Amino acid sequence: MNKTELVETIAQRTDLSKKDVLAVLDTFEDIAGDIVAKGKDTLTIPGFLKFERIKRAARTGRNPQTGEPLKVPASNAAKVTAGAKLKNRAKSGK
Repeated sequence: MNKTELVETIAQRTDLSKKDVLAVLDTFEDIAGDIVAKGKDTLTIPGFLKFERIKRAARTGRNPQTGEPLKVPASNAAKVTAGAKLKNRAKSGK
């Protein structure tokens, strides 16, 4: 399912206009992006998802073509963790 299909589905289930649903999703994306970018807080939807920024330490990697070691610098990354309710839905298929 892509974003357009998600907007259509939410609009049908909630009797909201597609424009309103799209505005809410866009705002959610902005807020989640801001929280992850700042890295001070996490965004948690209890039992469903958790968004946070993590720090990756510098490490030594290998060039897959030559096998030579190379230095991978430290960096930040986004981490999304599934909550218990979402995991249970995935396991049960319902």
